[in-house]
Amino acid sequence: MGLRDALILILGGHQSDIVRGGVNSFWGNVLYLCAETSFAIYFVHFKGLIDCYSPVTLMKWMFLYSTICCFPFIGKELLTVPYEFMSWNIWSDILFIVLGATFLSYLLVPVGQHWLKPTVVSMHNYVQPVIAALLAIYWVMDKFNWIKAAAIILVFSGVYIVTQSKSRLDAEKTNTGMG
Repeated sequence: MGLRDALILILGGHQSDIVRGGVNSFWGNVLYLCAETSFAIYFVHFKGLIDCYSPVTLMKWMFLYSTICCFPFIGKELLTVPYEFMSWNIWSDILFIVLGATFLSYLLVPVGQHWLKPTVVSMHNYVQPVIAALLAIYWVMDKFNWIKAAAIILVFSGVYIVTQSKSRLDAEKTNTGMG
């Protein structure tokens, strides 16, 4: 349900040619969908691995593997960037994105997985498109409309329903009088 609502929010957006070369956001949305699907699989199937290793070890291998997978697609651009002409502001922005917004966020995911149900931890993935849409509207890169309003309401409704629902084991305990 949350995935559907996030897709409405993403695909219902204004199709602009802001991205390099006039390419619209379709392929970005496809990549986002693939990333979210992979992350959902990770939440469900790697719970045992999360409990065996420290978050730092998990992140080390996850980021190494991700770099190896992405390098064939972005390696040429990374090697041709004129790094010597980049100002301190650009370097500090990159540092914030890499360490703060990415590494720290992903470092806290295994900690959350250790203590919480996968549904609770994964709900932040459905809130990300809402935040992205609101920022795009704020920066006048998109317009607010009834589709976005409905999608935002549906995303938060889905997150609420999922976080309030009982697991199958809890429901069985309640039904058998054990809880």
